[in-house]
Formats: sequence, structure tokens, C-alpha cells
Amino acid sequence: MAPLRKRSSEFSRRSLITGLISLPMGGLIANRLGFAETSPPAIGAASPVTCTRTRVVLDGSAAAQDWLSKNVGPKFAAVRPRPGREISASPLSVGMETLDRRMFEPDRAYQALAELGVKWARLQTGWARTETRPGEYDFAWLDEVVDAVSACGVRPWFNLGYGNRLYTPEAEDDSAVGWIPIFREEAMAAWLKFVGVCARHFRDRVRHWELWNEPNIAIFWKPNPPSAELYVQFVAQTAFVIRREIPNAVLIGGALAGMPTDYLTSALQHGLLDHVDKLSYHPYRPIPEKGYAQTVETWRRLLREHAGERLVPGLWQGENGCPSKRGSAGALSDYDWTETRQAKWLLRRILLDLVLQVELTSYFHLVDLLHYNWGSGSTDRGNFKGLLRGADYSPKPAYAAYQRLCALFDAETVRAAGADSAAAIDVMPASLALDPKTSSSPAGLSDGPALAEAPEVDGDVIGPAAFLRRGAPLWVYWKASSMTIDAVPQIVDLLIQDSPSLPMRRPVLIDPLSGGVHQLLHARRESGGWRLGRLPLADYPLIVADSLALNS
Repeated sequence: MAPLRKRSSEFSRRSLITGLISLPMGGLIANRLGFAETSPPAIGAASPVTCTRTRVVLDGSAAAQDWLSKNVGPKFAAVRPRPGREISASPLSVGMETLDRRMFEPDRAYQALAELGVKWARLQTGWARTETRPGEYDFAWLDEVVDAVSACGVRPWFNLGYGNRLYTPEAEDDSAVGWIPIFREEAMAAWLKFVGVCARHFRDRVRHWELWNEPNIAIFWKPNPPSAELYVQFVAQTAFVIRREIPNAVLIGGALAGMPTDYLTSALQHGLLDHVDKLSYHPYRPIPEKGYAQTVETWRRLLREHAGERLVPGLWQGENGCPSKRGSAGALSDYDWTETRQAKWLLRRILLDLVLQVELTSYFHLVDLLHYNWGSGSTDRGNFKGLLRGADYSPKPAYAAYQRLCALFDAETVRAAGADSAAAIDVMPASLALDPKTSSSPAGLSDGPALAEAPEVDGDVIGPAAFLRRGAPLWVYWKASSMTIDAVPQIVDLLIQDSPSLPMRRPVLIDPLSGGVHQLLHARRESGGWRLGRLPLADYPLIVADSLALNS
């Protein structure tokens, strides 16, 4: 068959997706993804009467779902969340940090963790909470957390870090957050003793250990200025003790705030890869895509250059989150966030990491952290990046959005980067596009301005990026627009060429924000493939999939 003819190449030129080397996520699951119905209605011919000219901000609301049903196709199913125990493997993680400072009540969060569908949870070990008298160690609090997380079907991984006021008495708070022991011989000896006891205690339950947290910024490298050379010295001594107790331990270096290429380069030059198996980082950005793909590729090049004959370490996005309202403590606090914008940010962050084949990606945090403590005592500010509200532990929209990604993008869904060129976005002809002059404001919209003031979504196009789920294709695409402007989607066509490796038989649209699965009324076969007409190009990822990828 002749290939599909593309009327416009504007979007493919602006796409940020590049052909990266595939890193398959292995593993199988016993229980399949379930839907309200096992197959969609037959695809019908496009009907002009089903296409309204009402503009809408896609935000997961009832009005947005109604718009999708009228303009894209009827909703016939919904993504069913899958608990972690039903999923055998996944690259998706959630943060449960700060229990060393008692920042939330884990007992109230375990059920939500179990039902979320992640397979990893990042925990902090809390030297100061464990050794409150010299040479005496009480791991009861951490035992409880590790065992409860494991019972949820989730694998705990440790961030091994922070100081102890017994050995750095000038620390402002009992938690001694950020006080690195390397500057005092007595403190370093006590640290290594603690590390050995901790590794011996958990060696049968925790295999993955991350060494310190954000050593490249002053607040977490006290009392002297950050030093990549000293960090590598610290890692070398700590890694030796862990590997002595756990020979098959997976050690994760870095945990760097942002993605500082200069600090990483210095650490690599001082021999970091002699001691660690993975590299982690925390890329807090208000627009998660901005400069990210380029920096990931730079880091991968640096790792290849310094790995020598060793296996090149995988990248772990170990901590990243978005507030659900303005004024949150911590990163990204100065932007105008809402719970809906938080959910969109999460979808963009996690899916971009999967598109770029980052080995593990973790969302910070499971729960809002009230009266946040940076290491100088309790404050009157909350860190509102949680998937659950800190006041009552109820789920936010971001929780449900992450549930849907966990259900769809476990280890049975693999990236098919080599097939990205089989799909392209085509600008709708002006005669068929929705006319902004005829806009009206349907009831039920949330978190947005009046539609007369809502601009059309703008920014670089991400995708279409290809995945395979049990041999059936999924395509993700969105615009990397500002996260603090509620915009109406652009209307486009998605062109997909036929490919034996990506057989598209019955395409459907999945909205991970609302969970709806929609029939495509404006889908038709053309010579060489599919034209999926009148699809929204939104400010968060939408997924076009073959319905066979979704059957239970």
C-alpha cells in the first residue's frame, strides 16, 4: 500500500520525541486490565451532526467528558484501576519520604497505596530517628513501614540519608536533615556503623539503596559548601559497607536536585561509577518537558563516556511532584496550581519519562505534608504535592490519573520508539476546525476561566509516541504548554501508517484524566493506514490505542 499523504508537516517538525535506544521493561502479569465492556461498538462513518462547535477546557469534568462523547465518540468503557498485587512488574514509583520526621501517618495511607498500582515506593531510613542513644538502634518504626508497603504488593527502595544530632549537635532540629557526617571523623565512623547495622537488618527485604539526598545543594550538604569530590568519597565508603552486607545490592547514586550537568560531570570524573549501579535525579520544572529530553540525552552520553567496560547505569527519576495549590512548601511553590493542573502535570511528567525510557519514575508524594519540616523544625506551611489530601487522606484527581497510568503502563507495555515515524499529527482544515467565534460555556467546567477568555492550547508537540501492550499499539500525544493557563484543545487528525509490528484494528481514545474510553466516530481507513479525524490535541496526554490492548 502507498503511504499516507501528510497535508502538513508542521507538527512532526516540532515534535520533541527522538529515536532513542529501546530499554524494554520486562515482566508479565497474571491479571489483565479490565473494562466495563470488552469491545467497543463498531466504528461508524463520520456524521456532521455529532460534531458540536462548543469549545471546552478538557479537565476531566462531566462537561469535558460530554464534549468528548459528542465530538470524538461515545464513551463505552472506563479504565479499571488495578491494585499493586495484581501487577507483577512496573517502572512506576511513589514517594513516601519524610517518615524520619513523622510528616504523615502511614497507617492512613496504606490502603490508597495498595490500590494505586505502583510497584515501588521510596522510603527514607532516618538515622536520627533510629539511633537516639549512641550505639543503640531501634528499627521498629521502619520495620512496620517496610512490611506494610511490601504487603501492599509494592517494593520499598531506600533513600539512605541525613544526619544525627548525637554527632552533629549544632543541627537545628532533631532530624538533622542535610547534615552530612563526612566532615567529622567520629560522625563518619558512627554513620558507617549505622549503615552496616541497617543493611544487615533489611538485607532480606530491601535491595535498592540510594545514597544521600540532593548533595548538590547547600540545604542538604551541611555545614560546608557542596562538593562532588567529597560526595564520591562519601559514596565509596558507604557503598563498601552495604555491599559487604548485601552483595547483590543495587546502589543508586546522585539523587541530585534538578539535573546539574556540571556536578554530574565532576562526580563522574572522581569515580562515581566505581561504586553505583544507577543514577537518580529530581527534575522539578513548571513545564516538565522544557529542555528535559536534551538533558537526558546529555546525561546518557556522559554515562556512556565514563562507564568504560562497565554496564552503563540506568537513569532513575527518583523524586518529582507538583503542588495542587499556590503557596506550597518546596519546589514549584510560586505558580498558580489547582488540583486539575496537578493531575495534568503528573500525566505529562510520568508519560514523558516513559517516552524517554527512563528506567524508573517516581512521583513525590503520596500524601500532602502538613507543617513541613526542612530540618529546622515544624513550619506553618504545607507541601501540597500529595496524591492524597493531608487534611483527610482523600484522593485528589492526580491520584486517579496515576492509577490509570499504573493500569496501562506496567511492564507489559513497552516503548516502541522505532515506530514513532509511523504516526503523524495533521492540522485540521480551517473549514472543519471548531470555530472559536461560536464558543459557549457549558455548565460544570472546573478550575478554568470563562471560555471566551480561554486561549487555544499552545506549545511544542510531544509525540505521537508508540508503545506496544501485549502486541497491540498505543500512541500518546500532547502539547507541552504552560501548566498555569487553562486552554481549549486544538483539533487535529492523527495519521497512522499500517505496520505489521503495530497492527491497529479497532482504534479507541483513552482520556487518562477522566478514565473514559471513547469510540472514534471520525476514524476511517485510507490507503496505507488510518486517518483518525477530529481528535483533540490537549495540554495533557491523550492515548489512542487498539482496543485489543485493553481487553481483560
